[in-house]
Amino acid sequence: MQKIRGDFGVINRYREYLPVSEATPIISLSEGSTPLIHAPTLSEMVQGNIYLKYEGLNPTCSFKDRGMTVAISKAAEHSAKAVLCASTGNTSASAAAYAARAGMQCVVILPAGRIAGGKMVQAYLYGATVVAIKGNFDDALRIVQKLGERGDFVVVNSTNPYRLEGQKTAAFEIIEELGKAPDLHILPVGNAGNITAYWKGYREFYDVGRSYNLPIMLGVQASGAAPLYHGAPMDHPETLATAIRIGQPASWNGAVGAVKESLGEFDMVTDEEILAAQKWLASKEGVFAEPASVVPVALLLKIFQSEDHHLCRSKTIFSKLPLHPTIVLTITGHGLKDPETASHTLSEPLQAEATEEAVLNVIQGS
Repeated sequence: MQKIRGDFGVINRYREYLPVSEATPIISLSEGSTPLIHAPTLSEMVQGNIYLKYEGLNPTCSFKDRGMTVAISKAAEHSAKAVLCASTGNTSASAAAYAARAGMQCVVILPAGRIAGGKMVQAYLYGATVVAIKGNFDDALRIVQKLGERGDFVVVNSTNPYRLEGQKTAAFEIIEELGKAPDLHILPVGNAGNITAYWKGYREFYDVGRSYNLPIMLGVQASGAAPLYHGAPMDHPETLATAIRIGQPASWNGAVGAVKESLGEFDMVTDEEILAAQKWLASKEGVFAEPASVVPVALLLKIFQSEDHHLCRSKTIFSKLPLHPTIVLTITGHGLKDPETASHTLSEPLQAEATEEAVLNVIQGS
């Protein structure tokens, strides 16, 4: 008889480090265990060892699944019937998927006309009730927090502490694969839960002796949505990187703490640099990521290849790293999450008659 493969999700892998018990029903889609991909072209450019933590290969194609498995499992433990979230897209997809798995209702509130198509499709197909408001993500989150106070829903945004508990497991995986923490970790920052969670994970493994070092944390924002870079909330954030179009990050204090404690920094890149980095990463390293995911790549290209490197606040960090440093970049979501934005790179295919000779002539002439 064929043996049935068990669940290898993050709760079962890291149960001793998570706030779960035997009374917690595990709602999992076998998330986690995402690849840490060596990036040779980036490594040569930076003169170090660059790795991409490719979270786009989680079940709903973003890092949100790590936190959602814990948040939904704890909601199930307390017999919740419905969950609620505000979203720029990835949270809605993840919440809807895990709620479906748990047999719960999921309600998503999002800014009308501001969500990438791939993410909207996911939320609908997973069975969520989707409500679009005439406002931005920060407006949606305020509404969600108020509705959460009524007791009818469990809020599963990153204001839910169980979300960050699950997301910290990415740091555990990196340490297990590298044998240590990286010298520098660069990641996108929107609502700021992920940078907070990674630092929590690095600290916990350091404290129990699973790692002998701690990384510098470098958070990157889009220039039109960079409240942490500027040190003040933004009422009207704007960027094509929809996943980080947030002006009032919910995990502000945690992110600031992670950067301060690790002697890190916040930096930013423009939308034009983001689009260029998305194409560069795909064509040079073979990794297709949604726009928000490539802001760390955009920053490296700006520092090491652009004449605008003097505009980078974080440039001095690289001069303090050891020779041939180990650097990890978090790629938070798959490129197919937002195919519309990526379509700027498309051109009409070459045309040829249906013969070998005609095709070869077109190839050779291109």
